[in-house]
Amino acid sequence: MIPLRPSLRFPSSVRIAMIAALGVVAIGLATAQTPTAPAAAPAEALSDNLPIPPAPSVTGTAWLLMDYATGQVLASENPDQRVEPASITKVLTSYVIAAEMKAGKVKADDQVLMTENAWRKGGAGTDGSYSGFPVNQTAPLLEMEKGMVVQSGNDAAIALAEHVAGSEDAFAALMNAYAKRIGMNNSNFVNSHGLSDPDHYSTPRDLALLGRAMVRDFPEEYGYNAIKEFTVGPITQRNRNLLLWRDSSVDGIKTGHHSGAGYCLMASAKRGDQRLVSVVMGSTSENQRAVDSLALLNWGFRFYETHALYGTDEAIATQQVWKGKVNEVKLGVAEPLLVSMPRGKYAQLKPSMDVPKSLVAPIEQGQAVGTVKVMLDGEVIAERPLVALEAVEQAGFFKRLWHEFLMWWKSD
Repeated sequence: MIPLRPSLRFPSSVRIAMIAALGVVAIGLATAQTPTAPAAAPAEALSDNLPIPPAPSVTGTAWLLMDYATGQVLASENPDQRVEPASITKVLTSYVIAAEMKAGKVKADDQVLMTENAWRKGGAGTDGSYSGFPVNQTAPLLEMEKGMVVQSGNDAAIALAEHVAGSEDAFAALMNAYAKRIGMNNSNFVNSHGLSDPDHYSTPRDLALLGRAMVRDFPEEYGYNAIKEFTVGPITQRNRNLLLWRDSSVDGIKTGHHSGAGYCLMASAKRGDQRLVSVVMGSTSENQRAVDSLALLNWGFRFYETHALYGTDEAIATQQVWKGKVNEVKLGVAEPLLVSMPRGKYAQLKPSMDVPKSLVAPIEQGQAVGTVKVMLDGEVIAERPLVALEAVEQAGFFKRLWHEFLMWWKSD
């Protein structure tokens, strides 16, 4: 096809004559539509339209509250401050073990040896928490992991690291690789247990992302965090997360403490369809970290809600297509579009989309063709790529020629 030059111009009378000479009826082209607004929320949800008060005061060096579904930070203080994660480190250890198990590299019934190295560095003779598995004896990997998760056993964490990767250093390399995949870009780990080291650090934001990933990717293994006590031989130890006894909606995640880190707690709760993740670092006591964490969770559930606006198979809008076998294409999102927002403002959401003025075939299914934005009170609260939900093949020669002419005509 020889394209018509966009710069070529004709007098109006000549243009009319050309259209008559072509003798082709113009093919109707669908115009772009404004994205369909989300369905109206129930009236009782809209009645709660009060301003949101400040988040509760937290005793700690840094903290954060995140919506699980969207990853949106609802409130925070020093969220990117470098902190010592202490035993919250073991959440990443659990994540790595679960991922390696899913890959078939280790199994739940593997016999894990409590080595002398693990026992000396993290056993009962140390100042830290321990699981109580006997030195130079084995236990099933699943039992050893529960000893690490519930009892926060440093010895179990070291033994598991050695079993999975051959050495603590090799396991730490795995930890950092998985951390990068999760998006923990401001963290570095040198051990599996969390004892203090200058090169072992994270941030509240990164730790919240870790907790979110644990729930999302490995819900079964995440469930171990809700176990209230665990017994190894004659020793029964309670889970140090006090919130498991104070609020039935709390099902994790992990405590941490040493002199450099203070008292820390990564907590998560689910009420109805909504889940929140909180991180409190550098608190002053075991009780204070629990009190502050529960206050944050209660505040988040009271004043925020999560909505799924558009699903992956849902056509948000249609857009005209030039030179295609069909004249329009359905547009949507590649992943569900969810938003975290103040309660009572659902009806005030304003969706809009930005697509090119001229969309030309061929178009592949899943091809990004623009963006969809959701506004609230004049601010963008969510933005996602807008993709073609179906492929559009290129039309034949004569239709392409006609559309070329129409595109030139309309560009005047």
